[in-house]
Amino acid sequence: LLWLLAIGILAVPSCSTPKEISYFQDLESVEGQRIGGAKGITVRPKDKISIIVNCKSPELTALFNLPYVTQRLGENTRSTITSGYSQGYISGYTVDDRGCIDFPVLGEVAVAGLTRDEIASVIKKELNEQGQATDAVVTVDFMNLYYQVLGEVEKPGRYAIDKDAVTILDAIGTAGDLTIYGKRENVKVLRNENGKMLTYEVNLCSAADLIASPAYYIRQNDVIYVKPNKYKAQAGEISQNRNFYLSLVGTAISVATLIITLTK
Repeated sequence: LLWLLAIGILAVPSCSTPKEISYFQDLESVEGQRIGGAKGITVRPKDKISIIVNCKSPELTALFNLPYVTQRLGENTRSTITSGYSQGYISGYTVDDRGCIDFPVLGEVAVAGLTRDEIASVIKKELNEQGQATDAVVTVDFMNLYYQVLGEVEKPGRYAIDKDAVTILDAIGTAGDLTIYGKRENVKVLRNENGKMLTYEVNLCSAADLIASPAYYIRQNDVIYVKPNKYKAQAGEISQNRNFYLSLVGTAISVATLIITLTK
């Protein structure tokens, strides 16, 4: 009887997950609808960016670019510092609390609230108007912008922002998609907005709700949290109960075996 009980406990299913979990269940209703709020990532105080100016004159190119550092490997490893646009570790500009950077020759330049293209345009315009470089090509890149994906995804972690517009679908795809236990209808996005923590709820099952959400396009430092669904909670509870009853059955079997041995 005890052995039959043990087998019965082992046979209890770990959970009863649904066979189909669908995204965008109302996709046809938003066909052709314009997605709002598609503005790219804008720079904030404390962000770090690289700005590279390239022009025909090598002297001017060196003048407008921060040094970069390369490592020369050998018996005595040492760093060499060079100026100009080249391969290596390029120094960046950290945006101060007032939203400005200190750019060579031009001095203080306000960049907070601007996209990469807008910053490049401002720098190029200033160089041209001041007669410093009329043929400059300006390239701006992000250096320390990230978002985090936590909870029920295949690869939780922190991921770099490497393009101008990143959607929540991009972020979830980079993290390997939701697990079977991820709660698709209520994905949380935590965002620091002007010093205040805001929480948005995104319903991945509804395309209409998704594209209307302020969190459809994510920003630097956003935290995306996928909450476990009820089946994950049930699975955990069943697992704990199973372990308890298996332990109880094991103890009962041991006691019964000892009694049988002693009564022989």
